[in-house]
Amino acid sequence: MNLPTPHYLLFSEANGTDAPGRWRFLLRKTDGSGQFEAADIEAGVQGERLDLLTVVRALESLDQPSQVTLIGCSRYIRHGMQYGLSEWRINGWRWESFGQLVPIKNGDLWQRMDRAMRFHRVECCQRRFDPPHQWFSGPHPEAAEKGGALGESMRVRVPGQVRLRYRAPLLPALRRWLIAALLQSRRRTLRSWTALKPSPRSG
Repeated sequence: MNLPTPHYLLFSEANGTDAPGRWRFLLRKTDGSGQFEAADIEAGVQGERLDLLTVVRALESLDQPSQVTLIGCSRYIRHGMQYGLSEWRINGWRWESFGQLVPIKNGDLWQRMDRAMRFHRVECCQRRFDPPHQWFSGPHPEAAEKGGALGESMRVRVPGQVRLRYRAPLLPALRRWLIAALLQSRRRTLRSWTALKPSPRSG
């Protein structure tokens, strides 16, 4: 009997303003059937390492293979997952710097992330606050009372769940702006050359 793979939304918060090194995460099933929250303070850890540590601990807390959508995924984690892991794994968790291979930053945590992603399907998703894309009410009232990113009364869009509203593409507008700018620059150049052109000598 094949059981369906559970799908979780992962909200993470690191380096809170009330205490340095503070981290917290909330895992919530998309069908609303359950959720799990954990928080602690990691002394001496901050920035990208604390952000990555929070996500790793959340993934390691799952007791079965799951689909996990990271909400508000940072650029550091998103780029590491999409572009770094496969290359770092091949190179022994090193990367090239000034012609030589050196250990990657936070290599121990990225190796834990790599192991977790062998069991879980993980994807990143940016937060959206515009009404046409709202469908998930987060998080529970107890978390809301605590404030912070996990306490926001917000809704997010998970890829594939909502049909996107059509918006005029940016490329045609950008192309028109570039053409207009180039034409204006050309006119200025022609005027400059005309002003510098010597007048014909009179007989």
